[in-house]
Amino acid sequence: MKVILKKKHETLGDVGEIVNVKSGFARNFLIPNGVAMAATPGNLKIVEKEKKLYEIAEQRAVADAEQLKEKLEATSVTAELQVGEEEKVFGAITSHNIADLLADKGFEIDRRKILLDEPIKALGVYEVAVRLHADVDAKIKVWAVKQ
Repeated sequence: MKVILKKKHETLGDVGEIVNVKSGFARNFLIPNGVAMAATPGNLKIVEKEKKLYEIAEQRAVADAEQLKEKLEATSVTAELQVGEEEKVFGAITSHNIADLLADKGFEIDRRKILLDEPIKALGVYEVAVRLHADVDAKIKVWAVKQ
């Protein structure tokens, strides 16, 4: 079944593309969730208009993300860790902790957008990536210090 994508889909393509998918996938997932619509001549005209609006909104979102990136990269956060004998660290700094520290500085960042491979379990300075948009990542400095 041929469908027209109304939203960007990571495996199928971008907005406005006509893709061929299995009919069950289209009927049960793509069309009910508003990701795609059936490829008819009338729907092609509708999607062309929506595509232009989507591109404008996408440009605006990227510009906003770039501005936020500049502000975030100028910011560093300090997280305190409990340290025992011989500099052994108790606990860890997670993306949730970093999100809370950023919230204290006035940035409302979802913890799932903080790209931390594994929790920070040692003292030092770390660069942590924050996904602000699909095309924009910011790097913030996280200082792990003794409590």
